Amino acid sequence: MNFGFTEEQDELRKMVRRFLDDKSPETAVRDLMATPDGYDKAVWKQMAEELGLQALGIPEEFGGQGFGPVEQYVVFEEMGAALLCAPYFSTVALAANALLTSGDDAAKAEYLPGIAAGETIATLALTDDSGEWDPEATTTTAAGSGDSYTISGAKNYVLDGSIANLILVTAKTSKGLSLFAVDGNASGLTKELLPTMDQTRKQSRIEFNNTPARLIGAEGSAAAGIAKTLQRAATLLAAEQTGGAQRCLDNAVAYAKERVQFGRPIGSFQAIKHKAADMLLEVESAKSAAYYAAYCAQEDNDDLAIAASLAKSFCSEAFFHCAGENIQIHGGIGFTWEHHAHLYFKRAKSGELLLGDPTYHREILANLLGI
Repeated sequence: MNFGFTEEQDELRKMVRRFLDDKSPETAVRDLMATPDGYDKAVWKQMAEELGLQALGIPEEFGGQGFGPVEQYVVFEEMGAALLCAPYFSTVALAANALLTSGDDAAKAEYLPGIAAGETIATLALTDDSGEWDPEATTTTAAGSGDSYTISGAKNYVLDGSIANLILVTAKTSKGLSLFAVDGNASGLTKELLPTMDQTRKQSRIEFNNTPARLIGAEGSAAAGIAKTLQRAATLLAAEQTGGAQRCLDNAVAYAKERVQFGRPIGSFQAIKHKAADMLLEVESAKSAAYYAAYCAQEDNDDLAIAASLAKSFCSEAFFHCAGENIQIHGGIGFTWEHHAHLYFKRAKSGELLLGDPTYHREILANLLGI
């Protein structure tokens, strides 16, 4: 068992980091987060055509590159560090995985090539207005048969829902939880862009009023696929949070070395040293948890459910703590709108709640472990 990165994976990291340094500096993040769409179409196209990032984890038979969760871990870690504003998490971590775990080869062949080419922006509409991440808690309903279904209800906190041209929706039918594909411009569809604390990640509320939909997989059989989708997405979110926590640590240490108070760098003060040491411990522990979850996803072994919830709960809290300590070490300037520290703090808080907060995932762990 080798938990080190290969030479190819290290090169992938360097390539993605160079790209993000150029395309996602703080100025670009601030510009994009102020727009309704929240992303740069030209950069999105470059990600697909020049780097093949949207195709990375999609099998070659569906137009992808056929890599696995470990390579995706590398990409998401770098994107988390750069606070990339793009519908990448919604399209790749959520929608693509929902299709890959659906067991519907026809749907994969229809939708995955568009995602891989960067032509399709997709998302997964899972939570209702209650905000519960348990798929079985949905009150959205669907009715029909064959190729003709309609959906009624509402989904909230849908990542990139306003710009997605493919919306995968969980809904209850007479046979149970099912997954459906809805065109982003379908009739009976109403989208509302939500005001969010974290402006770098857009969310929407979507209402369905007898909206036409295509059944994905067998009716009533979506529960297992959605559960695995959420586990895979949790590992990728943990990777993103790890990248954000590392960047907060780097920024805090750099500032502590250059900021002089009472005639010496503040990094020489014991209180600052302790904060930095605690941050380092959390970052390294988060990396271990997130990478092990990615390894379990790569191997598709029985530990994935445990590893995913463990990584999501720990990395959420590690990132949030590191983002807060980054502000504290920067002092007064760290609290200002002009400084980038608050951008990481807000992303950390939104990521902590996304896919379920740490308490929710610790409850999952307790149930899985029989505690």
